[in-house]
Amino acid sequence: RNGVTSGAPGRALRIEGIKIKTESTTQGSIEYKTHVQNRGWLAKVPANTYSGTTGLGLRTEAVMINLTGDLAENFDVFYRIHVEGVGWLGWAKNGEEAGSTGYGKKLEGIEVKIFKKGDSKAPETGNSCMNK
Repeated sequence: RNGVTSGAPGRALRIEGIKIKTESTTQGSIEYKTHVQNRGWLAKVPANTYSGTTGLGLRTEAVMINLTGDLAENFDVFYRIHVEGVGWLGWAKNGEEAGSTGYGKKLEGIEVKIFKKGDSKAPETGNSCMNK
């Protein structure tokens, strides 16, 4: 749900993949991709499609999320990642990298929020990804 934490931040449990959908009446949708241990960035997938691995014991380390169509013209998507041993990183927006790459750390939690463009309640972005 919009702004609800998914995962188990701080409990040393990995997220192996994500599946995101929108319930908007506006034309457009959401698309995303994940960075997975030993695999790197996977291909971008459309809404309501799983991105990651299942049952392989591989961790998702980072994500990139975009809106499409009229939804992208009228709204911004913000997201942040809880990284193992680090905590919550800053917010990313509209396709920016969020999480960590090259550090071997698990993604333990994710929050996603959608705001109308120009909304003063939207979070500040920055420090959303640790890259090695």
